[in-house]
Amino acid sequence: MNLRDTLRRLLVRFYARRVEGHLDHEQVPKHIGVIMDGNRRWAKAAGSTTVMGHRAGAEKIEEFLGWCSETDVEVVTLWLLSTDNFDRPQEELGPLLGIIENVVSSLAADGRWRVHHVGTLDLLPTQMQSVLKEAEESTAHVDGILVNCAIGYGGRQEIADAVRSMILDAADKGTSMEELAEHVDVDLIGKHLYTGAQPDPDLVIRTSGEQRLSGFMLWQTAHSEYYFCEVFWPAFRKVDFLRAMRDYAARHRRYGG
Repeated sequence: MNLRDTLRRLLVRFYARRVEGHLDHEQVPKHIGVIMDGNRRWAKAAGSTTVMGHRAGAEKIEEFLGWCSETDVEVVTLWLLSTDNFDRPQEELGPLLGIIENVVSSLAADGRWRVHHVGTLDLLPTQMQSVLKEAEESTAHVDGILVNCAIGYGGRQEIADAVRSMILDAADKGTSMEELAEHVDVDLIGKHLYTGAQPDPDLVIRTSGEQRLSGFMLWQTAHSEYYFCEVFWPAFRKVDFLRAMRDYAARHRRYGG
């Protein structure tokens, strides 16, 4: 590393400490959703392979959760695999599924996080289903950040699954469709979402410069704040995270009022 790069890193570190020192922990989001975008483009820019890009993105996750822990965030939802990702070539999808399994197992083994799966379990390979179930069971007692692992997740699919769950629940209770229709409201549907018992995201961060949700938590993010960052996910730094937190704290959330 040359002198110029060393000085740049020192300046970034100094700036991050300054931002962190002025961060009001009373104004931090309690639930952060993360669209971790840019693994493949990061790899291409680095002259590396797509698989290496996904591995680099996976390595960033625990570092990111550490930053969240330092700033009193309570819930983090990580979008690890969308329903659309199943259309990717098998030579990419196969290794990616293995990387995601390792991420889930590592989070569970860490001992600091409570792991919860959000998504359609039936879409996933049997091995991954077992890994997710084991991670949830082994971390159920953990009093740390609740980490939602969105795997096989799509926002429209979640709403469809919630409506299906609501109808099946009514049928189990002997409730007629006419009676159910009279009681359907946003709260009832919300209870049947993958995150039914959780607070909605206060802040959604998307890396890589893309400025769209791509179907991420369509129901829950109705009043969320969004922060779009130009940096590819594997290159996301603590200073980028702190800028997002500072930006969120400076906003006045009106919830439509």
